[in-house]
Amino acid sequence: MAASSNDRRRFLKASGIAIALPVLPSVSRAAATIKAKPPTRMVCIGNEFGFYPDAFWPQTKDENYEITQLLKPLEKHREDFTLFSQLDHGLKGGHFAVHTFLTGVKSSEAKSTREGGISLDQRAAEYVGAATRFPSLTIGSESGLHGGCRMSWTRTGTRVPPIEGPRELFRQLFLEEKANDKQAKNERLDLQGSILDAVLADAKSLDRRLNPADHQKLQEYLSSIRDVEVSLQLQRQWQDIPKPDSTVPEPKNEGLTRDLPKIYQLIALALQTDSTRVATLEVGGSFAASDLGIKKGYHALSHHGQVEESIRLLVEIERYQMQNFADFLATLKGIRQPESDRSLLDSTMTLFGSGMGNANSHTNESLPVILAGGGFRHGRQLTLPNDSRNRVPLSNLFVSMLQQFGVETDSFSGSSGTLTGLEIA
Repeated sequence: MAASSNDRRRFLKASGIAIALPVLPSVSRAAATIKAKPPTRMVCIGNEFGFYPDAFWPQTKDENYEITQLLKPLEKHREDFTLFSQLDHGLKGGHFAVHTFLTGVKSSEAKSTREGGISLDQRAAEYVGAATRFPSLTIGSESGLHGGCRMSWTRTGTRVPPIEGPRELFRQLFLEEKANDKQAKNERLDLQGSILDAVLADAKSLDRRLNPADHQKLQEYLSSIRDVEVSLQLQRQWQDIPKPDSTVPEPKNEGLTRDLPKIYQLIALALQTDSTRVATLEVGGSFAASDLGIKKGYHALSHHGQVEESIRLLVEIERYQMQNFADFLATLKGIRQPESDRSLLDSTMTLFGSGMGNANSHTNESLPVILAGGGFRHGRQLTLPNDSRNRVPLSNLFVSMLQQFGVETDSFSGSSGTLTGLEIA
C-alpha cells in the first residue's frame, strides 16, 4: 500500500535530518572556488544571560579603552579583537529575544521576512555548501531556557538541533562508521530519497487544485523538502571519504560547565582539519554554576537585584566563560595554516556575545559584542550611534562578516548596510 502524505511527513520528521541548505545549482562550482584559496571560517559563540554591564563595559572609548574585570582574560589578545558598543537588533522581549542574537528577528515573525529568519551562521553555511563534510556545527544543550539551544535557525524557520556534548562532537568529527552501519545508512538514504520523490510528486499534483493562500503554504513545505533533499545528497557525497585522524582521545561528557574547554578544543580541531568552516556554540541554561562551587543557579544570579554577593558570584561565572573564550583565541593563534604563515585566527571570524543586554532588567539593548580575528583590523572599542534617528543595527556587522566570508550580499535581516568603521586588515 502506498504511504500517505502524512505518513511520509512523519517519516521525514523522525529521520533526524536537520541540515538546512537551499538548492544551489552552482554548489559544485562554489565548492571548487572555495577550495582554490585559503578558506575563511566563522565561529559564533553566545550565552543566554549576557554579561553584568558594570563589569563588562569600559568607561573610556576607542583604542585607549580600559580593561575591565570581565575583559581581563582577553587582555593579551587586545590587538586581535574589537569591542562594539551600542549594537543591538532594536527588539524587546527579555529572555524570548535572546534567541534573536544571530537572526535579528523573532521566530514568530521570521516567515514574514525576506530571508525567513535564517541565522548568521546558517547563511554562511549555505555558502560553504558541500565544500566540507559539515556545512556547519551547532553545539549546545537541549535543556535550559525555553527547551535548549536556539541560536541557529534555517531559512525555513527551523531550529537547528545542537550536538549536546564533546563526546558526540568528537564522534561526528573523527569516528568512522562500521561497515554494517554504513551499508544500513546507504539503504536508509536510498529509502528517504524514494520517499522524497513520492512527496514531491504528490505536492505537484496537489498544487494544481489549491487557492493562493494554500499554494503559499505548500511552497513553504516544498522549501523544507528541498532542504532535506540537499542534505541527503551531501551525506551521500561524503559517505566514502575517510574522516581525519584525531590528535586527542575521545572525551567524556561532564556537563556544559566542565565541558567548555573540551568543546572549544574540538571546534579548533574541526576548523584545522577543514571538517567545517562554520561553528556555533551556545552557553545556555544547562550551564551548572555548582560545577564552579557556586550554590546558587546561573539564571537566578543573572537576576541579582543589585545584591552585592549575587553580583560577585555572577561575575565569577562570566569570568570563567570569558577565560575559556580567551583560551580558544590562544589556541587558534597557535595553529599555523598550511596555505600561509598566518594563524588560524587570522582566517576565523570569531563572534562572541549575547542577545541579552542586561538580564537583571530583562533588556535587549546595547548587547555585549566582541569580534576577533577573521582578517579585520582590531585593537579598539567601536561605539556606534544608537539614537532613534541614527541607530546602527547589529545586523550591519553581520553583513560585513558575510561579505568577508565571501557571500555576495548587501543585506541581512534588519540591516541598513555594512558596519561603518570596521576595516579589513
